[in-house]
Formats: sequence, structure tokens, C-alpha cells
Amino acid sequence: MESFNQEAVVKSEMLIRKPVEVVFEAFINPEITTKFWFTKSSDRLEIGKRILWEWEIYGVSDEIYVIDIEKNKRILVESSDGTKIEWLFTSRNNHETFVSIENYGFAGNTEEVLNQCIDSMGGYTIVLCGLKAYLEHKIILNLVMDKAPDAHVNK
Repeated sequence: MESFNQEAVVKSEMLIRKPVEVVFEAFINPEITTKFWFTKSSDRLEIGKRILWEWEIYGVSDEIYVIDIEKNKRILVESSDGTKIEWLFTSRNNHETFVSIENYGFAGNTEEVLNQCIDSMGGYTIVLCGLKAYLEHKIILNLVMDKAPDAHVNK
């Protein structure tokens, strides 16, 4: 199969009915992020840091490098697979934030890139749904854990 030479960009977006400071902190602070995404993190996100995110139930992890942070506006990281993830936070008023997550830099042939894009779109949509439920209603939905129950390392 031929190489995919056009830059593929995956975008997932969601309105969160909380102030931008609260929504931004949810992605910076692992004590909050672990309520709706990964299960463990080596640290808070800060520019220039390498952070280990773990999904212990699946026995997988990802080391990310924090490229840039603009408080309450933007987070840019590079994943260990070379892809970049960018969060944009748009305050719509004092109690609503529109979050946009873009993932790009996929490598491989057309089929491989397409599969990575599909996985990314599904994953970030789940993350945003979990974030919304947690921040707006204090409900932990266990979406990431329940997406693939047969893949848990300790079934």
C-alpha cells in the first residue's frame, strides 16, 4: 500500500460547562486526569518535562514530552510514537469552556495512518465525554477501563 503523504489531523471537541481554569487544570493535574483518562502519571504537565502516563489495567504506558503550555489556552505535547497532541481551551463565558483536541503526525502507509486516526478519534472522544461527566456531575464513568474489558492485564 502506498505511503500517506498528506498530514492527517484528528480533532475531537466538546463543550464543558465549567470555567476554563477548571477544565485546563483537569488536563495539567494528574490527580484530576486519573478520574477520567489514564490511571497514573509521573507528574503534572510542565514545559520541558517528560511525563509517564500509565493505563495500568491494560499494562501500557506512554512517555510524553511537554512542548508548550499557555495557561488556560493551550497544551502541546509529543507522544513517544512521535505524534503531537494539542489541546485548545476557549472560554465561552465565565462558566463554559470549549475544548478541542488535535492529534497529528501519524506515520505509516495509508491503511496504518487511517487506523491510527480512527483509534485516536475514538479515544479522545471518550476522554472528553469522561471529562464532561466528571467535571459537570462528579461522576466517574470508567469509560477508558470499560472500553476493552477483555484486554485488562489482570482479568
